[in-house]
Amino acid sequence: MNKKSYYYILTVPGLMLIIFFLITPLISTVIPTFLGKKGIDFSQYIAFFNDEYFMQIFSRTLRISLITSFACMVFGVPVAYFISRSPKKLRGLLIACSVFPLLTNSVVRAFAWMNILGKNGIINKILLGLNIINQPYKLLYTELAVIIGTVYLFLPLMIVSLVGVMENIEMDLLEAAESLGASKITAFFKVVFPLSIPGLIVGTVLVFTGALTAYTTPQLLGGNSNMVLSTLIYQRTMSLSDWNGAAVVATVMIVTTLLVISLINKLAAKLNERGV
Repeated sequence: MNKKSYYYILTVPGLMLIIFFLITPLISTVIPTFLGKKGIDFSQYIAFFNDEYFMQIFSRTLRISLITSFACMVFGVPVAYFISRSPKKLRGLLIACSVFPLLTNSVVRAFAWMNILGKNGIINKILLGLNIINQPYKLLYTELAVIIGTVYLFLPLMIVSLVGVMENIEMDLLEAAESLGASKITAFFKVVFPLSIPGLIVGTVLVFTGALTAYTTPQLLGGNSNMVLSTLIYQRTMSLSDWNGAAVVATVMIVTTLLVISLINKLAAKLNERGV
C-alpha cells in the first residue's frame, strides 16, 4: 500500500463526520425549501424578497455585518501591528489580553454592554454628570448598540488573524523602505499592509460570518425593534413553528455568506495583482 492510499484512508473518518454532522443536516434543511406540490418551486424565496418587512431585516443584518467587519479592520490592524512588534515575552501576554473576551460567555458580555449603554448606564451617567445632556440618550436597543456589541465580540478574531501574519514580516523590509526616504506611516501602508492582506482576508471572513449569524448579542442589545436574520429564524421556529420558513431564511444567510466571501476573495486577488 502506497502513501496516497494511507492518506485517503486517514481522511475517511473525518469525511464521514463532516458528511454525517454537517452536509446531511444542511441538505435536509435546504432542499425542502425548493420543493413544492408540482416539483421545484421558488415561490418561498420570491415571497421572501418581495416582503418589505423581511427585506428590512435582511438589509439591516447585511449592514451590521459589513460595518462590524470594517470597524474590526480599522481597530484590529494597528493593535495587531503593535502586538506583532512587541518583545516575545510581552507578545504572549498581549495576545492573551486580546482574546480574553472570547473566554467569557456571550450572554455575560451582552449584559455588560446593557449596563454600559442603558438609560441608567455608565455612559449616560457620565454625560449627565458633565451636564453635556439634559436627559439620557437611548443607546440601548438600537442598531448602534448591536454594532458595538458585535465589534467587541469579534474583534479578537481579527487581531489574532493579523498577528499571525504580521509577526512573520521581516523588519528589514521596513528599514529598507525608510532608508529610501519613506516615513514610518508610508512604509507601513506600502510594505506591512499589503503583506498583511492574507490575514486581513481570514479575519474579515471570520468576523463577517460571525456577525451575520450572531444571535445573543443582537437579541439582547437590539431587542425586537432591531431584528436580524438569526433572531428571525428563532421567531419563525419557536414562536410560529414555521420550520420551512426558517429554513428559507437560513438558506438566504448561507448564500449571502458565500457570495460576500467570494467578493472578498476577488477583491483581495485584484489588490495583489495591482501590488497594493
